Amino acid sequence: MMGALELRGVRKAFGERQVLDDISFDVGAGEVVALVGASGSGKSTLLSILTGAVQPDAGEICFDGSPVARERPFAYMPQRDVLLPWRRIIDNAGIGLEVARVPRGEARRRVRELLEPFGLVGTERLYPRQLSGGMRQRVSFLRTVVQGRPVLLLDEPFGALDAITRDELQRWLLEIWSANGWSILLITHDIREAVRMSDRVLVLPSSPGPLTGEVLVDRSVDRIDGFITDPHVHRLEERLHTLLGEARHPSS
Repeated sequence: MMGALELRGVRKAFGERQVLDDISFDVGAGEVVALVGASGSGKSTLLSILTGAVQPDAGEICFDGSPVARERPFAYMPQRDVLLPWRRIIDNAGIGLEVARVPRGEARRRVRELLEPFGLVGTERLYPRQLSGGMRQRVSFLRTVVQGRPVLLLDEPFGALDAITRDELQRWLLEIWSANGWSILLITHDIREAVRMSDRVLVLPSSPGPLTGEVLVDRSVDRIDGFITDPHVHRLEERLHTLLGEARHPSS
């Protein structure tokens, strides 16, 4: 199956410091791929390249087999919700549409259509300070999805939340993803989250170079209720810990 998102030989350096070197992978249509790596391995730079904020020195980014143009088919969700405190929730969720020159009335209409599945009915006229951290992340995810882009780029979406809220939102995202089938590239430091949320987990090397590993996750695993006790999950986590250790200390 042709990948909805494809990277081929992507390289990036800042001055003499090489950050990414020969990065190639794909995210298939309707697939969730997690990307893990140590701090400084280039995850943030890779996201900046995908969003168009940074230009690669070499390589190609394709969508459905064609090089991406200036208008990128990706919607980006940062780690922090970065909601604007002076805007009500309905207008915070629609800000990406307004930036794309969608009239505010139309943006609000599109947001309202998604309030119920995102568990946000009744929050439309509230301000971010009136919501919990978990609810603000739901608003941030709604702001990402409502743009209608076929590929979602999620940067540590639950990293700033407490463990209980993180588990709740992981469950919620799994349920809403299964109903919509988005293609997702998930950046995370959390190995358990990577295994729980994705079809495949890719490992970035600590030193610039190609990806150092890939772990396939069996979709038959019960990710909602039986996840923590499933022995298959523990084996995958151990394998990822090993790959990350090898990525930090490659053999000579």
